[in-house]
Amino acid sequence: MSLRFGLVGAVAIATAWMSPAQCDTIKVGIIGTMSGPYALFGQNFKYGIDAWVAKHGSKVGDHQIEFVYRDEESPNPAKSKSLAQELIVKEKVQYIAGLYFTPDALAVAPLLEEAKVPMIVMNAATSAIVEKSPYIVRTSFTMWQNTVPAAKVAKARAAKKVAIAVSDYGPGIDAESAFKKTFEADGGTIVQSIRMPLNTTDFGPIMQRIKDSGADMIFTFLPAGPPTLGFVKAYIDNGLKASGVKLLSTGDVVTEPDLPTIGDSGVGILSTYHYAVSHDSSENKTFLADLIKAGAKADDITMASVAAYDGARLIYKMVEATNGQKDPDKALAAVKGMKWVSPRGPVSIDPDTRHIRQNVYLREVVKQDGKLLNKELQTFDAQPDWGLAKN
Repeated sequence: MSLRFGLVGAVAIATAWMSPAQCDTIKVGIIGTMSGPYALFGQNFKYGIDAWVAKHGSKVGDHQIEFVYRDEESPNPAKSKSLAQELIVKEKVQYIAGLYFTPDALAVAPLLEEAKVPMIVMNAATSAIVEKSPYIVRTSFTMWQNTVPAAKVAKARAAKKVAIAVSDYGPGIDAESAFKKTFEADGGTIVQSIRMPLNTTDFGPIMQRIKDSGADMIFTFLPAGPPTLGFVKAYIDNGLKASGVKLLSTGDVVTEPDLPTIGDSGVGILSTYHYAVSHDSSENKTFLADLIKAGAKADDITMASVAAYDGARLIYKMVEATNGQKDPDKALAAVKGMKWVSPRGPVSIDPDTRHIRQNVYLREVVKQDGKLLNKELQTFDAQPDWGLAKN
């Protein structure tokens, strides 16, 4: 018996004998970076979900909702696929969510239609993910969505020659493409385009290449975590900031937990992103208070908590719409076009792409009342995923 046939058979058996309508508990599998170098972001998945459950209860109608966590640690498609298979067959989950890295989300996608399990992406940011299955919906962001505004900022700030430096995997390539296309269409020049392996730790040679290029601005993306801190420190330590070369990034590069380590030298760094902890709204103030009650430390909160909080909202809506039945088509139909006010601002689920439309904010690292934060300066309203053809 082939491995694939074994999976198909196992899923079929599990699907055949399990009827959610006969169960009091509906399980949701969360695959996230719960340990390892990216653990903070998996923990933020849990903070966001716990905050939602604390506020809205653990039941939808007569159905108890149970979240089952699995640890993907770092980019590992084979492991993530295996975890998803385990959740579907052994734990009999009705929904899968989380997925911090694009390669891991892509590895899970082929299982969804076979098992009739929707997946809510709470971080992975490559545009193409939602096209891999009609059962995928995203509550996080995409690189195109956050990067097109960045290119417009570069033009507005009179950047003439930009060096692009991105991590060499799906989201980084999307960020490179989005910035290059938008900036060049506005008459700008890209003088250097560097793709960095995900395991890069020494950014000194990259900074030298950027110096030699004559760039007056750097645009960069790396996945939030240890590499981003290393990149920013290298930018400062190698004298580029002091020499007047501006740094513009997506918000992944200057997450709030990293700002104290970057220190005052980070003041002035610009980024475009869909959420800042400092976002000034009543919804965000309430959300942050709820996260603290759920066990988060104020200095450890990241964008992943917002995506998880809103992802839980979608899961509850799906369960309500299907009355607990295993009906992924009805579940997805219930959230297409859905609109609400998130802690990040007004959002909606695009009915065509199943991707979240949201504001993207230009932010600047500032020191306010003795604390470093990302201060919002400008709003790009209701941004779609510019990387999908229909946009």
